Amino acid sequence: MNNSIVTEFIILGLTQKPELQRVLFIVFLFMYLLAFLGNALIVVAIIYNTTLHTPMYVFLLALAIVDIICTTSIIPNMLGAMLTSGQSISYGSCMSQLFFFTWSLGAEMVLFTTMAYDRYVAICFPLRYRTIMNDHMCVALLSITMVISVTNSWVHTGLILRLTFCGPNTIDHFFCEIPPLLSLSCSPVRLNEVMVYVADITLAIGDFTLTCISYGFIIAAILRIRTAEGKRKAFSTCSSHLIVVSLYYSPVIYTYIRPASSYSFERDKVIAALYTLVTPTLNPIVYSFRNKEMQTGIQKVFAFLKH
Repeated sequence: MNNSIVTEFIILGLTQKPELQRVLFIVFLFMYLLAFLGNALIVVAIIYNTTLHTPMYVFLLALAIVDIICTTSIIPNMLGAMLTSGQSISYGSCMSQLFFFTWSLGAEMVLFTTMAYDRYVAICFPLRYRTIMNDHMCVALLSITMVISVTNSWVHTGLILRLTFCGPNTIDHFFCEIPPLLSLSCSPVRLNEVMVYVADITLAIGDFTLTCISYGFIIAAILRIRTAEGKRKAFSTCSSHLIVVSLYYSPVIYTYIRPASSYSFERDKVIAALYTLVTPTLNPIVYSFRNKEMQTGIQKVFAFLKH
């Protein structure tokens, strides 16, 4: 049960400088719309086109939904805070935002690993792909993703709910994230820090390692491709995937591996923007829009809308 005196928090946002706020508001609004519309287009295209009802696109559909939830739970509130130079958020709303963000963080990491495994099977065992990645396997992998992400989110949100917040209630961040909340608590946070550390090791570093191993096998298989053009296309795809994955995992690992006492508000707000907005904006471009089958699916959606 929560015994906090604080009933609401004040979200300061990215910066308190008026001249920067206007520029950042436009940039982040544009990126949010790009991320939201891009991922929404992927969801519609995959659902509408039966030809895209394959494991790879089902995982892309799940990733797009996770990205929509992640950005929508954070960015609109952040934009509001930028317009008003600080925005209040109730204790309950703050905990809800924390839950959905932590859920999407865990789901995205497990999905990256799942998608890497799917591509590993497709490239390294093409003749057995349909047998291995059947409907039961897809459901199992998505179920595992959901169980891990929900459990991770419940654990961290539950531990935050046990803390007491006596004041101050100002969060020098653009959303309710674990590190800045721990720094405001007037009760011991050692257990929270230990569980965050455990999650960072198992989820972030563990998933990143498995993802890299999968791509290592994929690259080894690519090297056996005889045509130079085939190698070039395959390497281009793998390298872009690895860049996006690294761009996501690196700041997450950096943020959550440290104790709350070492949290640097100004620097870490910028770092948090990478995994809350930049990666969800890049995911549709890297994973979907460069894919010919997806391009065809999107064209069919636009053709349907015209009629």
